Amino acid sequence: MDIDTLFEPDAEGGEPSAGPGPGRGGAPAGNSSPPRPSESPAEDARPLAARVRPGRLEEFVGQTHLLGKDSALRMAIEQGHNPHSMILYGPPGSGKTTLARMIAERSGAVFEELSAVQTGRAEVRAVLERAAHRQATNGTRTVFFLDEIHRFNKAQQDALLPAVEEGLLTLIGATTENPAFEVNGALLSRMRVYALTALSAEEVGEVLRRALASEQLDASIAATADQPSDAGRGIMVEPEALDFLALRSEGDARTALNALELAVETAVELGDRSSGIGQRVGVARAEDALQRRAVLYDKKGDRHYDYISAWIKATRGSDPDASLYYLAVMLEGGEDPRFIVRRMVILASEDIGNADPGALSVATAAAQAVEHVGLPEAKFALAQAAIYLSLAPKSNTAGRALGAAAGHVREHGAAPAPGWLRSGPRPGQDVGGYDNPHAHPGHVSPQELMPEGVAGTRFYEPDEVEGELARRLEEIRRARGR
Repeated sequence: MDIDTLFEPDAEGGEPSAGPGPGRGGAPAGNSSPPRPSESPAEDARPLAARVRPGRLEEFVGQTHLLGKDSALRMAIEQGHNPHSMILYGPPGSGKTTLARMIAERSGAVFEELSAVQTGRAEVRAVLERAAHRQATNGTRTVFFLDEIHRFNKAQQDALLPAVEEGLLTLIGATTENPAFEVNGALLSRMRVYALTALSAEEVGEVLRRALASEQLDASIAATADQPSDAGRGIMVEPEALDFLALRSEGDARTALNALELAVETAVELGDRSSGIGQRVGVARAEDALQRRAVLYDKKGDRHYDYISAWIKATRGSDPDASLYYLAVMLEGGEDPRFIVRRMVILASEDIGNADPGALSVATAAAQAVEHVGLPEAKFALAQAAIYLSLAPKSNTAGRALGAAAGHVREHGAAPAPGWLRSGPRPGQDVGGYDNPHAHPGHVSPQELMPEGVAGTRFYEPDEVEGELARRLEEIRRARGR
């Protein structure tokens, strides 16, 4: 029996099973490369992101940490034989579906694709039955790509376990959620997890430039114009518009491509001819397509420093709303979050210090979140830190005290440490005995700890928000006879 009709409704009118719909079976994935517009008008209806989807690793943009030379994922794609089951974990538009299709195509397997959002056990059972039929009849392998696998409950995930264990199919699950929490341990233990990252603005820009250079976008333009197919050839997409889309798509190449396509189609439909050289897509048109306003921000110019300066001063001034506003400007403008969070760590000590020692812990935790999570999710940690730092009591005594000590050293030079504080005795020197404070009540010794000539100098003087430290310092000075 033909595999394409195996799961069609039976002659008696029974309920149909999930047959091989678009992208779900039939011919191997290697036979499903996008046809030319003239060959299949129906295929032209696909979004630009689908039409320009790369078919070779050489065309793939991003995820260099996973696709390096001799890496397991690269070899699974290049060698093609016996691809392993895996979870592709990463943000939207980072290339999960593209990588799954490449694996299927290079292996000669049939590519079955379902979304867990719209799929039940019946559809999954139909995929497993088709995979078993292929394997039994001609040995053809099946790659089953299950998008949003975290949406499946335990029972639905359990239904996949025997097929993965027995090698009936290669399961590739895609998820934006941490699979350690969202995928059953038994299933997860039989799959490799690859963590994808959001594309950088530069990488998204490269994807957009390739789409502009492709004939697929020209076909899209022609399809929206009531003119011959070369009518859209005069389209102009300004570099600033591309930069805006790359910067504001939050690392999501699909979002950027969809917005580019919409901007181009709208420009053609409205007959925009602001310059005399044909239709033009500028920042305003890109803004409208992406539904996000452009932020005038130059990461390498004066505004880069103006806004971080404004954020520091607003946070130092204990205004959480102003702090959040300038943080939002920088994030929306594409500022490197590591640049922002470094200033948070500095401010936590420079402007808050021991008035609230927890501020430094909050700032350094935000820095870790930026490194381990990245944008867009790390923006929540940055917002949390900005609010905490704004509302924390302020003190710059740590910096002033260090500055006073440094000024004394610059003016008078560095006096030698008392002999009893040195790391060991020196020949011909009587270093005396070190009086360990742990041998005294309250763990405080009266022994002098400053060099000769510096004793009695005060560098640190707590201010009013460091009341507890001031009381502690007074107690210590009394106990040491100072």
